[in-house]
Amino acid sequence: MYRLGCKAWLERDGRFVLSEGRAALLRAVGRRQSLREAAAGLGISYRHAWAMLRRTGQAAGEPVIRSERGGKGRGRTVLTEAGERALRAYDSELGRLQRTRGPWLTVDAVIEREGALLLVRRGRPPFEGMHALPGGFVEAGETVEEAVVREVREETGLRTRVAGLLGVYSDPERDPRGHTVSAVFVLEATGGRLRGGDDAAEAAFFDIGKLPPLAFDHDRVVTDYLKTHRA
Repeated sequence: MYRLGCKAWLERDGRFVLSEGRAALLRAVGRRQSLREAAAGLGISYRHAWAMLRRTGQAAGEPVIRSERGGKGRGRTVLTEAGERALRAYDSELGRLQRTRGPWLTVDAVIEREGALLLVRRGRPPFEGMHALPGGFVEAGETVEEAVVREVREETGLRTRVAGLLGVYSDPERDPRGHTVSAVFVLEATGGRLRGGDDAAEAAFFDIGKLPPLAFDHDRVVTDYLKTHRA
């Protein structure tokens, strides 16, 4: 079966700088402040990750990461201004491209455990630093059920199964990047180890009566969930 696909990448003076793979690595370095941990979290070798970002720096005209020494022999790896600038440019241009098309299909997950809901803290715009339900964009060739299970695994480390559809949320203003339509599912955790991953800085369960303010329209989603599943 043939399927048309496309990818976006960032160039500087005709030289390839970033695509989603390198951008994900830069985000992980910025979040973990360790190239080794960032590479391990993405399932690539330290050597390959170093080579990727070395080539990115060459294309950008200056290094995108630097190593800093800490006390007692400890150190960290951080993004340089050039690295942060390249990542902002990639996210900005990708967002602009996404806004020219749409609506975009997304998925979100409601996972409850012992009176607590699973939330992630967003590691990048929009709503960077705010909490949200785990979820993301549906990729070409997968069902929405496959997409929500994949997104939860990538963002939280948990393996899950779909228990049911909560609803479809399609307000054109729900996402500042452009018009997205989200299929929201109720999921059950079946295994895995809880951790923040991909574009989620953290993943944790929060008491359902003490939730922080949520990004997008997820406050409304939670309200609908409580009406239909906790009434």
